[in-house]
Parts: sequence; structure tokens; C-alpha cells
Amino acid sequence: MSQTPDRASRIRLTLSHAFPGAEVEVRDDSAQHAGHAGARPGGETHYTVRMVAPGFAGMTRLARSRAVHAALGAEFGTGLHALALELRAPGEG
Repeated sequence: MSQTPDRASRIRLTLSHAFPGAEVEVRDDSAQHAGHAGARPGGETHYTVRMVAPGFAGMTRLARSRAVHAALGAEFGTGLHALALELRAPGEG
């Protein structure tokens, strides 16, 4: 019987598939937001995503953010509340 991966693992996997060649780091910040809007007792609601992706070359910050949010639409539909995003193309500082 396989175990369902946690949300951080699903986010990492989803973004890796949506943005081939990307370096993806995901941190669960839910404990820091306990009691805030969108927080749930079980956590898995607030994350920081740091990603360097070749596909971001030539994209604005807004376009990158929209692309990540679109890729994670299913997660937002099942309790993901907030993302802090650090999105860069290779070679950007």
C-alpha cells in the first residue's frame, strides 16, 4: 500500500514536471501561521517556494507567479492557502 505524499512533496513534484530542468525547494511555513486566516489544524497551508527554472527566462515576475499558481491549481482547491515565491531564471541573482 503506497502512502499519499505530503503537500510539500506534491508541490515539488508538480513544479518539477511543469517546469522541466527546474531546481525546486519547498518549505512548509504552516506552523508560523497557526491561528491566521487560511490556517488549518493539520497544517499544510502556507509554503515558501524557491525555484530556478529555464522556462522563466524572459518572463516577468507576474507571469512567473501566475504560471506557478496555475500549475498548483489542484493544491489550492484542496487547502493550500498561501505561497511565498522566489522565482528566477538561471543566471539571475
